[in-house]
Amino acid sequence: MQKLIAAMNMTLDGFCDHTYGIADDEIHEYYTNLLRSGDAVIYGRVTYQLMEYWKSLVENPSGNKAEDDFAIAIDNLKKIVYSRTLEHVDWKNTILKKEIIKDEIVELKKQAGKPIFVGSPGLIVTLGNLDLIDEYQINVLPMVVGSGLSLFKNITNRIDLKLTDTKKFGCGAIMLTYERGKN
Repeated sequence: MQKLIAAMNMTLDGFCDHTYGIADDEIHEYYTNLLRSGDAVIYGRVTYQLMEYWKSLVENPSGNKAEDDFAIAIDNLKKIVYSRTLEHVDWKNTILKKEIIKDEIVELKKQAGKPIFVGSPGLIVTLGNLDLIDEYQINVLPMVVGSGLSLFKNITNRIDLKLTDTKKFGCGAIMLTYERGKN
């Protein structure tokens, strides 16, 4: 059975936005290893379109080993994109789906394999509300931004979690890993 893991960067005050943050080599290396340990990543349209940036680094490497390795890892990983507005996707290993069907994701999780990651704020909330996420890996960035997209703004039911691991990065970010607790 595959675990569904929500993985996201978040500021200390609870906001997530890919334009905020500390994208140093150590964090890139962490996420590269994480992606290499999985079978697939699930994105919504906005995050998918932001992540397409990495496709260009595969074609034209930056010379920064940590960034280039991350680009290769994300390029090689299967990507499932949920969007009602995209007509097609052209990144290799990418599947486009129009709607989230809980039973379909339950069946995907039942297959043998490595973890599946969820890397879009809206989908973390949606799949959390559907009681499908097994683990949360939240990288808390050492900054307060005051506004933006609140990661857990639209959670409708309490989700109890158990802290299973922490990792401190040199830049001051802290990765908090939680497994689902009993409700």
